[in-house]
Amino acid sequence: MEGSIRMGPFFHGLLLALGLILPLGVQNVFIFNQGAIQPTLKKALPATITAAICDTVLILLAILGVSLIVMQYDWLRLTLIIFGVIFLLYMGFQIWSAKANPQSDAQTMQMSTKKQIVFALSVSLLNPHAILDTIGVIGSSSLVYSGMDKVIFTGTCIVVSWCWFHGLCFAGRLLKKVDASGKFLGILNEISAIIIWITALYMVKSIF
Repeated sequence: MEGSIRMGPFFHGLLLALGLILPLGVQNVFIFNQGAIQPTLKKALPATITAAICDTVLILLAILGVSLIVMQYDWLRLTLIIFGVIFLLYMGFQIWSAKANPQSDAQTMQMSTKKQIVFALSVSLLNPHAILDTIGVIGSSSLVYSGMDKVIFTGTCIVVSWCWFHGLCFAGRLLKKVDASGKFLGILNEISAIIIWITALYMVKSIF
């Protein structure tokens, strides 16, 4: 009986985390691209690990209720949106430039460790809508649990996040092996840049 009770928060956290993380968004696009562009999976780890850590922090803050308090300040929300838009526009330009010549020297397309971390931080933490989704869905859903059940629910959400980002990076790596010419990757980068710019415009619209 105890085991069946514990499975409730596990499956709840599993389905909830998957539902939030599966849709194609800026964060997923960035991680997938790094898996495809970097010469090895190890070289793409700064992006995947940074994104996973950011998600872990957001989940913990949402469940602890801290982020809900922070987002009540309009000036902070506006600041996040402005910085988010700037980073997204810049990131879109970088990805669009990379797609222009997918067969060029790989070094021109690969991001350094520092740049990966900065971009991963920007797409993870400078997106108020993603933060609000985490608060509204995971944060509010955690309210029904307490004690060990809340720990299981929280841990499941975090594990799903880590597995998803590393799996996404691996999928990008597989694409690179299949698409030896780099043509599909070039098209993917173009689509990715457009998605990122649309996200930036949506964030600007939210200001008004």
